[in-house]
Amino acid sequence: MFLEIRIKTVRNLKNIIMKIRILLFFTCSLILFYNCERVEEVQVFQVQKPAHFPVVQSPKGNELTAERIALGKKLFYETALSIDSSLSCSTCHLQQLAFSDGKVKSLGVKDSLGARNASALINLAYDKFFFHDGGVTRLETQAMSPILNHAEMAFGIHEAGIRLAKDETYRNLSQAAYHREMSAYVIVRALAAFQRTLISGNSPFDAFYYEKDSTALTESQQRGFVIFNEKGNCSNCHSGFNFTNFGFANNGLYQVSKDKGRSRISLKKEDEGKFKIPTLRNIALTSPYMHDGSLPTLESVVEHYNSGGKAHENQSKFIKKLNFTEQEKIDLVNFLHSLTDTSFINNKIFAE
Repeated sequence: MFLEIRIKTVRNLKNIIMKIRILLFFTCSLILFYNCERVEEVQVFQVQKPAHFPVVQSPKGNELTAERIALGKKLFYETALSIDSSLSCSTCHLQQLAFSDGKVKSLGVKDSLGARNASALINLAYDKFFFHDGGVTRLETQAMSPILNHAEMAFGIHEAGIRLAKDETYRNLSQAAYHREMSAYVIVRALAAFQRTLISGNSPFDAFYYEKDSTALTESQQRGFVIFNEKGNCSNCHSGFNFTNFGFANNGLYQVSKDKGRSRISLKKEDEGKFKIPTLRNIALTSPYMHDGSLPTLESVVEHYNSGGKAHENQSKFIKKLNFTEQEKIDLVNFLHSLTDTSFINNKIFAE
């Protein structure tokens, strides 16, 4: 009897000791975790934005810091990201053209022809989808596509990390920004950080509409704004602070779509010929237009919508004959010019 009580007592003591050890383990783990978190705390960078724009958000683990943005900017202009060190991101995204390139389709390494028109890089911080078909949903992974694409930079993202890790400047910048060695992980996140700062919202239209400066737009531009919202049906897709509803639409550019557009990603027939609805900010600077660069001028774009499209089976219900007068066409084009933000294309913070 005495022996049984003693055995139980010993067992109870062992259980108590085990529980204490477990408690101490978790307590120490929490302390270590807290200390690690304190080490990894970052001074969040506040992106300059217009008052009428939403706050710029960034994902956990890639919070905006001055160091990450600086590294991303350097990488944006870095030709070593292409296999033969001939191209950088900036080759196809020129600041003076609102980070587009003015070509129907861009040329990659060894003059390889790209599949689509290069998108302008404007207010990407607010986008939920990237590329014309929305095939990428995170800015942190967007850069992988042009680096890997054989018609663009044609390089392996990991190989690019290895190449840049040999450079002392990049090694130091990587440690300062992410506390880790230069790698593919760092490249895509730093590029995303820089691109989130490309905010544009300081156009004559903004002064007119948001700051209530009645003199900011000409009479023709003001008439064009009314046409844009009413007779033209434009604001059904190009709405809000960024002149896009962030969706996808078939605008009747072709009766039969050679480029399947969104259906390439969704595998749905009803998405055939649908493409991402772009922002119209700085639209006067980003010609030629459409996913394939097939419309060279704003006048040709307005004429396309005025015609009512080519009657594709998935064509948006908002695309229909508009019967614009010649003056209405002029007014609408003039309004689109009012969306040009010259401070954006001349901002030295974004320049190499």
